[in-house]
Amino acid sequence: MHPSAISSPSFQIPIPTSCRIPVVGAVTRCRSPILKPPLMEEIIRCFVKSLVTVLIMDKVTMKVMSSSCKMADITDQGVSLVEQLFKRREPMPSMDAIYYIQPTYENLIMFMSDMSGREPLYKKAFVYFCSPIPKDFIPRIKADSSIVSRIGALREMNLEYYPIDNQAFVTDDERALEELYGDEAENSREFDLSLTTMATRIATVFASLKEHPIIRYSVKGASESTSTFRDLVPKKLASAISDHINTYKTTIPKFPQTETCEFLILDRSVDLVAPVIHEWTYEAMCHDLVDLDGNKYVMEVPSKSGGDPERKEFHLDDNDPVWLEMRHLHIADASERLSDKMDTLMSKNKAAQLQQKDSSELSTRDIQKMVQALPEYNQQMEKLSLHVEIAGKINAKISEDGLRDLGQLEQDLVFGDAGNKELIEYLNENEDGNDENKLRLLMIYALADPENSEGEKGAKLMELANLPHGDMRIIDNMRLLEVPKKVKQEKKGGFTLKFDRKAKNALRKDRQGEEETWAFFRFFPVLEELLEKVEKHDLPKDEFECMNEPSGVLGVGGHGQKSAAQQSRRSRRTQAHGKYASDDGYTSESVLKNAATDLKHMGQRIFVFIIGGATRSEMRVCHKLTSKLRREIVLGSTSIDDPPQYITVLTLHSFSIFI
Repeated sequence: MHPSAISSPSFQIPIPTSCRIPVVGAVTRCRSPILKPPLMEEIIRCFVKSLVTVLIMDKVTMKVMSSSCKMADITDQGVSLVEQLFKRREPMPSMDAIYYIQPTYENLIMFMSDMSGREPLYKKAFVYFCSPIPKDFIPRIKADSSIVSRIGALREMNLEYYPIDNQAFVTDDERALEELYGDEAENSREFDLSLTTMATRIATVFASLKEHPIIRYSVKGASESTSTFRDLVPKKLASAISDHINTYKTTIPKFPQTETCEFLILDRSVDLVAPVIHEWTYEAMCHDLVDLDGNKYVMEVPSKSGGDPERKEFHLDDNDPVWLEMRHLHIADASERLSDKMDTLMSKNKAAQLQQKDSSELSTRDIQKMVQALPEYNQQMEKLSLHVEIAGKINAKISEDGLRDLGQLEQDLVFGDAGNKELIEYLNENEDGNDENKLRLLMIYALADPENSEGEKGAKLMELANLPHGDMRIIDNMRLLEVPKKVKQEKKGGFTLKFDRKAKNALRKDRQGEEETWAFFRFFPVLEELLEKVEKHDLPKDEFECMNEPSGVLGVGGHGQKSAAQQSRRSRRTQAHGKYASDDGYTSESVLKNAATDLKHMGQRIFVFIIGGATRSEMRVCHKLTSKLRREIVLGSTSIDDPPQYITVLTLHSFSIFI
């Protein structure tokens, strides 16, 4: 709803001129590129820091807020207290309150209860909804005159997505596969609610960034008349998002009236190998092999008081320059670079050099230099030690589980260089191997050679792998997510999941012009080729339909046909991942600065959304192609699933056949 509807002549809410905040349909400034807006700055920028305020959120907006900024960012804006809407709160009638909440009837009732009557909980309320409000919200508020005079602002923020990094977000629906593709999904309340929530949250991304997308979606059935209920999920989502975009065109000031970007909607069936194959990059292995709580890692650090080591929590995120540099590197490359960084720090940092001297040799000047250099040295040493420890655990796990041999066989199966013989040899030689790893291997084989992994043959492979027969259900559920072969065979001459095979059972073919620098870096997700086809406007129309035919040059000639003026307006901030040297040899310190200041002219953004979970390899591809194609690529999904989570989903739920 547009602010004019909220502050219409029939419903005037007195808002001081100095505190007027436009409906936030776009982020005016980004602290971090693309997806992490300075949310608190948008909400509270009209307040002076001396004004004491309370911030009240519900469960959803609390999570949105925590994914967008830290508690320090909130307190820096003058917020002295953060409260949850549905928890008991003490009255603070001398303080103003900021409500950042979902536009649900439960939330509205709670807000009105807080601010109505003779003794409201707070002096004044500044209310920000994270998505469009229902039409009857305003009449409900108007009905209580005591509330109207206590409202300082009433706005739609259009921020209901969860940034994962600067080029990825989720809608936070880990049950999407069950809700949309499960046995009981059809005509269920859960299906409608899941799809509606998903569409709303995706749409707020476009509202926040003021992007008007050309929406394309994957098509599974040969025609709509032969498509199943579940085949139409991407189309239903595309339609719901399109409705939101059309509303934004008339309700959000300066929202683009013509298309400014491209948006591709897929589901997990597009690539069933990516969620289970071992991805050999540092970030993927951190989440696959190391005990993390989300992106949190706990490490023992020296006590400042000189006592026993203390346990300290670290966040592997965009605020860590070493993480930014290492995350998409092969684990071997990352390990080498971390070792080099540690050696360089020890050899070039003055504090480290002086610590290596005999104390009797230190002059007063030497001690002064060491004291001056010590804080920076300790900070850098802590950051490096964190990643050296994590990389050490990963490499130990690789050796312990024999992942090099397993990784080679996985890649050979995917590229058609190995088959039943090699699989049986491996299982015979690794009877006591990790059960989850063997299951993931059999899942890959089931996709590469279904004829030799079904029925009795599949049962014998499970027995050979010493896996319980019940695990066959996981493989069967995975197969049910796959696009039916008869659909694939009906399509000729276009892009298919199997590509052009170089061998009978190849799921991938080697990419031309790309050499494998490190072992096991041969695999790539299907998403990589799909995005390149989007860039070339080469998506097969029978496999990817367009919801809204482009009205301008974007869909015809691509980003290359824009005028210089248009190109200038579409400048993008891009993430820097290269090495940057500093005086003491610690090469990661300038990464964050370059991430925020390195402006490059880019083409229109490409957005892609995967229903049913995305993988770390798909996140990596989006970063890689942003540099290669010079178009910022933003990945969205219902969740980011690492292999254990994906297998859990397949274990717990049943899926109907796509026919």
